[in-house]
Amino acid sequence: MNLFDRFSRVAKSNLNNVLKTLEDPEKIMNQAVEDMQTDLVKIRQSYAEVTASQRRFVKQKDAADTMADDWYKRAQLALENGNDELAREALTRRQQQIDAALALQDQIDVQNASIDKLYEGMQVLETKIMESRAKKEQMVARARTAASTQKVNDMLGGVTGKTSMDAFNRMEEKVEALEAAAEVSAEMGSMGGMALPGSSEGSIEKQFKLMESGSAVDDELSQMKKLLGGSADAEDTGSSSSSAGDSKSMDDELEKLKRDAGL
Repeated sequence: MNLFDRFSRVAKSNLNNVLKTLEDPEKIMNQAVEDMQTDLVKIRQSYAEVTASQRRFVKQKDAADTMADDWYKRAQLALENGNDELAREALTRRQQQIDAALALQDQIDVQNASIDKLYEGMQVLETKIMESRAKKEQMVARARTAASTQKVNDMLGGVTGKTSMDAFNRMEEKVEALEAAAEVSAEMGSMGGMALPGSSEGSIEKQFKLMESGSAVDDELSQMKKLLGGSADAEDTGSSSSSAGDSKSMDDELEKLKRDAGL
């Protein structure tokens, strides 16, 4: 049973060490939320940059459209004045502005698509962050509850509490030993200050007690001898008296028989 208890404590201790080396859920979730918040900041920055670039392209396109209209008016003015070459040059410049406006429009379309994606991603990430924060609070509460439950179970199961209980048991044994020693000391004190065996005073005391005990035994033996001697004398006296009486009775009986027989 002791072997099983030791094995159980070792197994639980190893399990606790493994759990301690695992990542802290609260720290990991906090870091995850912070990372998502950082990503959201970056997306917002990209969104702002793309939006600003798209607005510049729109302004450049508007300027190109305006220039194209101006060159078209100039071409008309040159034709009205009979200058075909100047009108041709004005139309050429107008076409360049039209081509530039078309290229800018393509850029604007690409930027619009990017802006839409960035905006959607930004909205999704904001929602995820809100959900993660709410979920983080729940997970942190669950993790703390699990940790507290584990500590209580370990204390009840003997992983950490067993050592404390053993310490109390050892202290209880020591207290009982001290109490027993105190009782022995009190008993020795109540014996009238008798010396401990092995000391010179104890040896002298022991010799006197042996002498006193020997004298008492001799006195009692003498008394018993006297008693036994008196009993023996009395018994001898009684026996003699009894024998004399018996002899006299027998003589009387014999005389009577003789008289009856005419002898």
